[in-house]
Amino acid sequence: MMDLNLSAAPDADLIKDGTEATFMADVVEASQTVPIIVDFWAPWCGPCKTLGPQLEEAVRGAKGAVKMVKINVDEAQQIAGQLQIQSIPTVYAFFKGQPVDGFQGALPQSEIKAFIDRVVKAGGGEAPGEELSEAVAAADEMLAEGAAQDALDTFAAILGEEPNHAGAYGGMVRAYIALDLLDQAEGHLNGAPIEISKAPELEAAHAQLQLARQAANAGPVADLQAAVDADADDHQARFDLAQALLAHGKTDEAVDQLLTLFGKDREWNDGAAKTQLFTIFDALKANDPIALNGRRKLSSMIFA
Repeated sequence: MMDLNLSAAPDADLIKDGTEATFMADVVEASQTVPIIVDFWAPWCGPCKTLGPQLEEAVRGAKGAVKMVKINVDEAQQIAGQLQIQSIPTVYAFFKGQPVDGFQGALPQSEIKAFIDRVVKAGGGEAPGEELSEAVAAADEMLAEGAAQDALDTFAAILGEEPNHAGAYGGMVRAYIALDLLDQAEGHLNGAPIEISKAPELEAAHAQLQLARQAANAGPVADLQAAVDADADDHQARFDLAQALLAHGKTDEAVDQLLTLFGKDREWNDGAAKTQLFTIFDALKANDPIALNGRRKLSSMIFA
């Protein structure tokens, strides 16, 4: 199993309570090497009680790329005065001993994450998730080159770090499909966290699984081609030919057969040709030329 070495640092090192006496060491000196988020709060401040835990969660998510110091302004009035803090909560980010970013008041979690991302980049690091995205891209390349087991192991390692990473989750399904482990692919897909169950990466993986199931039952291309050649209006033979072509990786030819079938009888078998075309398009990357051209041709036929 691939070790991405992305485990979070202990909370005691990432997040600490600071005082006026420790401010120089905890913030100014510590920020020479890593950005330090300083949360100025007070026990009587209602919004602080919401913001503080959200900040801590975002800092933990950065996995050591930033650290956080919490300063109670009631006990650190000299520092609050020096930094001209007018209201709380106030948050400053320090790097190289200087404030580089900040905000006042409570923010939604998405804006807090964006703030942390900016601070990480200001410190010369990668924003949270960039390293995982690079690992997903590497696993995708393994899969494209036929190293499905290596890709599967890599996707699994990424999900160990971020269980809700849609790209890695969908990638793991695709790796199972490449290994012809269709039941495992379906089980993994059905077990997806609800937060990502409708993500495009999982929708694509679901479409690919549908096509893989169909491919297992596809007939011989030569026999089906002969049936279509003998009777151009044998819609079932043409549909089955498209499935057989898909099973042999001839996606563009399969799309052509389905477009022909749609042109001959768009309502045949409850619109099976259009449904199958959409399944193929969903299984392909959005910018795949086959999907782009196929969607354009189908649209022109629908609205002709």
